[in-house]
Amino acid sequence: MLKSLIVALGLVAAGPALAQHAHGAQKGPNGGPMEDVAGVHVEMVVAREAVTFNLLDEAGKPLGAAGFTGSAMVAAGTERKTLPLAAAGEALAGKAAAPVPKGAAVTLLIKTPGGKSGQAKFTAP
Repeated sequence: MLKSLIVALGLVAAGPALAQHAHGAQKGPNGGPMEDVAGVHVEMVVAREAVTFNLLDEAGKPLGAAGFTGSAMVAAGTERKTLPLAAAGEALAGKAAAPVPKGAAVTLLIKTPGGKSGQAKFTAP
């Protein structure tokens, strides 16, 4: 009986963590992976050296990037490069020195115009 109770409590405690992980599989309007960070939805799109983070509101509508700041760390194998990001219309964008390899880990650090900051982890498609 005690064993069953411990297992049940463990599953209840793990529920929110599993629910957050499932969100990472969500695709954005441009087909890139999407995460929630600092109160906005962010979709990552990679095209060779270009790394773009599209900013969306809760309804999935594009947000203007004015006032947002950020950087992205791209890690592939033993290589780690930090890309400064600049506002570009409805996105934050940066350019790597070489094409971003498929499967690279990309960590976004972002700060909103309202001062909220956060980070999200992506895998390059």
